[in-house]
Amino acid sequence: MQYRRLGRSGLQVSELSVGSWVTYHNQVNVAAAREMLAAARDAGVNFFDNAEAYARGKSEVVMGEAFKALKWPRLSYIVSTKFFWGLDRDVQPVNHKDTLNRKYLMQAIDGSLRRMGLDFIDLVYCHRPDPHTPIEETVWAMSDMISRGKALYWGTSEWSAEEIRAAWDIAERHHLHKPVMEQPQYNLFHRKRVEQEYTRLYEDIGLGLTTWSPLAGGLLTGKYRNGVPAGSRGAIEGMGYLVKGLTDAAKNAVVTKLEAVASELNCSLGQMAIAWAARNPRVSTVITGASKISQLQDNLGAVDVLPQLTPEVMGRIDQITSPLAS
Repeated sequence: MQYRRLGRSGLQVSELSVGSWVTYHNQVNVAAAREMLAAARDAGVNFFDNAEAYARGKSEVVMGEAFKALKWPRLSYIVSTKFFWGLDRDVQPVNHKDTLNRKYLMQAIDGSLRRMGLDFIDLVYCHRPDPHTPIEETVWAMSDMISRGKALYWGTSEWSAEEIRAAWDIAERHHLHKPVMEQPQYNLFHRKRVEQEYTRLYEDIGLGLTTWSPLAGGLLTGKYRNGVPAGSRGAIEGMGYLVKGLTDAAKNAVVTKLEAVASELNCSLGQMAIAWAARNPRVSTVITGASKISQLQDNLGAVDVLPQLTPEVMGRIDQITSPLAS
């Protein structure tokens, strides 16, 4: 496992990391989380991603309990969370749902710290942009989290380049803590934001990336070519909105072509897809997910595939996938 700087910060994150979306609490209990976190750390992973909204806070609880049981030195691992959606989805939404206002953010960080049993969280993200709150208000609140010692770095997730630039400029103007990283979706079928839209930001402000969904929700494992298998992400209650994309005939035809390339590299299709995302030098870390330890181990095997992704191989992959990339 290699380590990369998070943008222009001094923080180094493992090139592959482990996230908890969908899996923690829903498929992974504390015992399983403890086992997988330990295996990931043994493989060199030092970054573990979470969010307030994952399983309505219960994902943070599972991860926090696992950390507590593992008794790792706090300096040895990096953990994140994200704010925007809120927890109380079924009650009056004013000020605590789909927002980045100051009141919500300052209470949300306290809730995450309590659920995870931590004194501070390393990375905090604005999980989506909020068109109804002035960006200046959000920037001040995120900066204050850091000034008060509740977080160390802040960033964004799925913000446009224009929105990130505006936040950075406000922080620069007022001498506040600036956004350091963005967490966008990035995989063989979803590429343009990372490869085109953010291009100026890498050089201009040193934006770092902690990318998610390298397997396109599982599509790039090949498991959805014949429908939705039982026990897969697409079969989970509440994940039905993914099914149309996962079973897309054109994309699954591309997956079949990619499998031939992976076979030549003597790796799984999933490993090749994860390695492809990590091959981008702008990516600080690729967040992977798993519901069982065998999936985790297969995902982490992508580090051995990285040296095999020569310019010739990358060219072949690009030729196969670029017509359907967005």
